[in-house]
Amino acid sequence: MSILNPHHSTEPAVNLQVRSTASVVAIICALGSFYLSGHHHSLFGFLAALVAIGAGLLGGLRALSPRVSGGILSIIAVVLGVIAILFSVLAVVF
Repeated sequence: MSILNPHHSTEPAVNLQVRSTASVVAIICALGSFYLSGHHHSLFGFLAALVAIGAGLLGGLRALSPRVSGGILSIIAVVLGVIAILFSVLAVVF
C-alpha cells in the first residue's frame, strides 16, 4: 500500500525522451558550414557539411530508439548538409 509506504509507487517508471546529441551536432555543423563557406573558407565549409550529414544520419539511427527523440531534427540536418555542400561548391566557383 502506498499509504503505509510513501516511497512505494505503483506507477511505471518512465524515462523522458532525450534529444540525440548527434542531431544537435549535425545542425550546428550545417550552420557552421554555411558560415565558413560564406566567409571564403569553402574547404572547411565542405568538411563541416560532410560532418553534418554523417552526424545527421547517426542521429537518425539513434532516434529509432523510443527513448531518444530528434528524428526530424536529424532529417533537417541532413538536408541542410546537402544544401551546405552545394553552397560551398558554388562559393568556390563564384
